[in-house]
Amino acid sequence: MDGQGATTDPQLQHFIEIESQKQRFQQLVHQMTEVCWEKCMDKPGPKLDSRTETCFVNCVERFIDTSQFILNRLEQTQRGKGSFSETMLD
Repeated sequence: MDGQGATTDPQLQHFIEIESQKQRFQQLVHQMTEVCWEKCMDKPGPKLDSRTETCFVNCVERFIDTSQFILNRLEQTQRGKGSFSETMLD
């Protein structure tokens, strides 16, 4: 072997990263659909009434806002831990 098996191809890493992002996005959409459907849909019919439509819009917006808040909070926490560990090393 010439040692290249030890390092991963950057194109392959990029492809895997993109596919992982797609998978996470699909999971998020599925979860959001399930939560909002259970919350807003009383009885399925041939079309949505305005109350149900408004409920879906509000549910999706809250879901997105909450997800963004959690991601930002986790990012802040990770940055805080990074700066703490860097301070400890100095």
